[in-house]
Amino acid sequence: MNIQDIQKFDPQKMYKVYDKWAILAKDAYEKEFSKIRFDNIDHVVLAGMGGSGAIGDIIAAILSRENFHVSTVKGYLLPKTVDDKTLVIAISISGNTKETLAILDYKSESNAKFIAISSGGIMEKKCMENSILHYNIKMNHSPRASFGIFLYSILSILGDALPIQKSEVIESLEKMEELQKKINSDNLNEGNPSLSLAKNIDSNPLIYYPDGLKAAAIRFKNSLQENSKIHTSIEDVIEASHNSISTWENNNNFKPILLQGANDYIKTKERWQIIKEYFKSKNIEYAEVFSVDGNIISKLVCLIYLLDYTSIYLAVLSKIDPSPVDAIDYIKNRL
Repeated sequence: MNIQDIQKFDPQKMYKVYDKWAILAKDAYEKEFSKIRFDNIDHVVLAGMGGSGAIGDIIAAILSRENFHVSTVKGYLLPKTVDDKTLVIAISISGNTKETLAILDYKSESNAKFIAISSGGIMEKKCMENSILHYNIKMNHSPRASFGIFLYSILSILGDALPIQKSEVIESLEKMEELQKKINSDNLNEGNPSLSLAKNIDSNPLIYYPDGLKAAAIRFKNSLQENSKIHTSIEDVIEASHNSISTWENNNNFKPILLQGANDYIKTKERWQIIKEYFKSKNIEYAEVFSVDGNIISKLVCLIYLLDYTSIYLAVLSKIDPSPVDAIDYIKNRL
């Protein structure tokens, strides 16, 4: 692969956004936002679809270490556990996501606190009409490519409202910057882990993950589906050991990809080893991807960065434009 290949099959230049993802994320985090703070919050609801939903998955993973009840909503309905100690965070990068807009309709009948984040659109207007605090963040290229900008803007906005350590956010940005040097389009050689993984995906991926990396697995699945236009599945490695692992007893057209944490739980590490031994005994080729060392934000964000770029490289290798999502647009236009 060379830069001419990328330019030919990525005419909308998604790759250029990813070449500077770490820079864009840092700029977003350092931007001056009015901070929010709510007292007596013990339940956080993160509502969003697609790329916006991936942001909710990341924040939910961060807060899973704290004494918070966290719900992610990818649909039209709020959980019935919402009360006056609930903070509802509605995220729609486009500002026009119908499911997330429907969540804001609960404001009139709920005592929960609501905030909304978008690049404008219908959401901004709806918030103005219903006295909902809204943050307008500029989208870059597309909702999925704007993931880093929106995530780090939200981490800044919520810095005083939720127990998210600034030192951990700073570390994650530093780790992203290190990774950016390895995976960007100026480094199209065997030292680029995103490109190497893309070349290794020769059939439909079946992604195995431990629970702590679920957000990265979901995002990888979504990015492969949207950018590379290939069928992809994900499986929790522990649960899969009790059921779906048996499907490898028959021939199939899947490629196992093992997402592993730098310091997975000891029993999870044991499970990985056994599964690898099983695959080898069956002559099943698999790919491995490891997170960086560091806190949970660093692990998840760097994995998402590496794997998102993998989906772009795979699209180019497959001579597919990663930007258009015609089937998604077809459904949205019918709603």
